[in-house]
Order: sequence, then C-alpha cells, then structure tokens
Amino acid sequence: MDWLMILQYIFSPKSMLVMSSSIMFGIIGGALPGVSSTMCVSLFLPFTFIMEPGLGILSLMAIYTASVYGGSVTAILINTPGTASSAATAIDGFKLAQQGKGDFALRISTISSGFGGVISGFALLLFAPPLSRLALLFGPSEFFLLACMGLSAVATLAEESIIKGVISALFGLFLVTVGVDYTVGMPRFTFGLISLEGGISFVPALIGLFAMSQVIKMTKPSSSVVHISNMIRGKILPSLQEYIDLGATYLRGSIIGIIVGILPGAGTEIASWIAYNTEKKMSPKRNEIGKGSKFGVAASEVANNAATGAALIPLFTLGVPGSPVAAVILGGLLIHGLLPGSELFTTHAGITYTAIIGFLLANVLMTIFGLLLIRPFAWVAQLRSSIITPMIFLLCFIGAFSTNNNFFDVWVMIIFGFIGYFMEIGGFNPAPTVLAMVLGPMAEQRFLQMHVLSDGRVLQFMLSRPLSMVLILLIIVFLVSPLFFRKVEKAF
Repeated sequence: MDWLMILQYIFSPKSMLVMSSSIMFGIIGGALPGVSSTMCVSLFLPFTFIMEPGLGILSLMAIYTASVYGGSVTAILINTPGTASSAATAIDGFKLAQQGKGDFALRISTISSGFGGVISGFALLLFAPPLSRLALLFGPSEFFLLACMGLSAVATLAEESIIKGVISALFGLFLVTVGVDYTVGMPRFTFGLISLEGGISFVPALIGLFAMSQVIKMTKPSSSVVHISNMIRGKILPSLQEYIDLGATYLRGSIIGIIVGILPGAGTEIASWIAYNTEKKMSPKRNEIGKGSKFGVAASEVANNAATGAALIPLFTLGVPGSPVAAVILGGLLIHGLLPGSELFTTHAGITYTAIIGFLLANVLMTIFGLLLIRPFAWVAQLRSSIITPMIFLLCFIGAFSTNNNFFDVWVMIIFGFIGYFMEIGGFNPAPTVLAMVLGPMAEQRFLQMHVLSDGRVLQFMLSRPLSMVLILLIIVFLVSPLFFRKVEKAF
C-alpha cells in the first residue's frame, strides 16, 4: 500500500473541495433542529454514486462528524439542540450565551468537537480490530447496566432538588412506554390514537422541551432579551490556559466516547450524557457545571464527536453498525461493492485508509471552519426578540414536521413546549426527562431480553458475568461519589 499516493489523493483539489463541501453541509444540517445526522448522511448518499469509492465514503464520514458538531451551534445560541447529541451541551452552553459568552462557548465547542473527532479517527486507524472485539462482550445485561449508569446522572442534573430531578426522569421513563409493547405487541397508553402507536417522537419532544418553551417564554411581555455587547469582539483561538484546564476533561470524554461509540445501538447521545455526568462528578469545577461552565460544554462535545469514528470500528471490522448513521454508511459501502470485514483492510486497503485518514483531516478542517464561523454564528445572539422569536418558531415547526413528515409531530412539539415552560416555572429541569427518553428504550428492551435468557433469574444472570459486575461497581461509585465529594468540600 502506497501511503504517499493516499496522501496525494486526499490533498488533491478535488478531494479537498468535496471534503469542504461535505463539512459545510454537515454543519448547517446539524444546526437545523430536527435534521439529524442520519438525515444529513442519508440526503447526501445519492451523490456518492458518481464519486470514487474512497472519496464517497470519506464524504459521508465528514458529514457525520460535522453534523454532530453543528448541533451545538443552535444549542448554545438559542437553546435549541440541532441534534439529540447536543442536548447536554445546551445546559451550560446556553447559560454561557446568556452571560454574554456565546463566542467563548462556541469556541470551546468547536475545539472540543475537533479534538474528539481526531482522537476517534486515530482509534479507528490504529485500534479498529482489537476495539471491535469489545462490542462482542456486551450482552443484554451489559447494555441494561450501561443505561442504568447513564440514568444515575439524574442526581447531578438536578440543579436545585434531587427529588424534582427524579420526578423529571420518571416522567421521561413514562413517556417512552407510550406505543406498542415490546413483549406482546399490543398498544399501551396510546388512548386510541394510531399516531402514538409508534411512540412519542423523540426529536419533536426534544425541540419542544428546549426550544418551543423558550419561544413561549420570549412571547411574554415581561420577558427580557440578553444583549451581548462584546459577543463578537473576542479572540478566535483559545488561550493556552484553556487547553491546560480542559486536558483532563478531554481525556475522560474521549475515552467515554470511544468506548460507547463502538457499542452497537449506543450512539453519540448516550456518550455525551455519560461524559457530562462523569464530568459533573469528577471535575474540580463540578459545582459550576450546570450553571454555565466550559467543562460541561467540553465534556459533551468531545464525547459525542469521539463516538463518531468509534461507531465505524465495528462497522468496518465486523459489519455491525454502531449507530444509525453507521448503518447508512454501510449502505454507502455496499453501493460501491465493499463488504465489511478483513477485505476492507487487505484487498481494499487503499480505499479504506483513504477514508480513515481523510476522516482525520476532515475533523481538522471542521475545527478551522467552525472557528472562522464563530463570529457570524454569534450575530444570532444579538438579534432582537421580535426577529429571533419567529425564526426559532419556524425552525421548531420545520424540525418537528420533517422528522417523520407528519403534522402530528408538530402538535407533539407544541405540547412539549408548554410542558417545558411549566417545568421551568416549577423548578423542574427538562434534562433528566430527555436523558430518560434516550436511555429508557434501551433499558427496557435489554431487560426483557435478559429476563427471557435467564428464565426470570435476572440478578443471578447479571452477577454471573464479569463485565456486568464491573458496570455495577461503576454505578455504585457514580451514586456514592456525590456524597463523598460533599463531605470533602465541607471538610475544607
């Protein structure tokens, strides 16, 4: 294999133009609420028919990582996560924007996303075969415990009251029970509505809780708009001290993103929430997280982009997509006659390594483009309420409808907008609800599978698996650590 020829091909004007176009398409698509990473990659898939195999797969991978980053732009500026993986970013990112630090939050998000993407690219390049075997060790009990570990974040996501955080999470768990029962195939809690048999659509509910609730709040006569006087006068590049402060955050987030990314069905959303929860427990500035902290933004963004390349590891080596987007990319491979497995790294090694090395470069370009676009993006936060409110409502409407091309989802978005508005009035954080809606289906499905496999002896089944025991210990640590840290803080 000629590495020099691969590099020449990647840095050719044609390849650079395709990569740049794919990155911009991904950033814009990811920033639009309701336009998921899966949709972005799917929309671009037909254009790869006329491309060379390596360049076609590379363009899909570039759109994937750029769309995951793009979701953070609207999450930070208008509290509207463009993609589900940016919901955790909105918690601290929007608060920073309200404090007049929107450009700072965007800068942290951009650097963090690029770092996580590059790390995942190196993992894909160097450790694909051994890391892919880790996915084979995960069975129903491990996935169930992984979901439980994510749900343990409820205590840390509750800003004021743990009880309110638990209630918010229980509400989210109830919402995911709406639809057809996994075991008997009968509708439950649908109240006779056929549109609810597929469950409550997550994206419209997410848009409603985070974005539509802000629209309702902004329409109140007493609502005030945060004017950000120095939003666009800040520096573009972070200082060296910012890099040093975030070093441990990047390390933790990258490890979590890679491990979660290679697990089939986990995805970038779970990676970002677990990393955010971990950071809120382990960061020296954990008391600031949730109130407008760069550590919260960095943890979420480095993890969700670290999961992008990692999700392609089981795809390339085993043919098992680690995420819905990876399943679309699998279609791209098959279109060009490429079968996942050993042949990708032997017979078609040139094509495979062109895509992987190009993926590394795409993350670098994404970081550069993101930094250059910070100031144009930041102008959004300076728009008057009379202008930005209709714009957000239009984005909410389009995002909710485009999810399934169903007007019922628009009503779901509006209803959840009012739910989110009243939750905020009552002091309930919507983040635990969103977290429960992400992890609830996986927990229920895996628990039922585990119940069938163990013939009802669920606890015995879990305790018989070493990896499950490790996850149980981690859950205990996650639950006990807040009490420990509180005692240490009181002691000093």
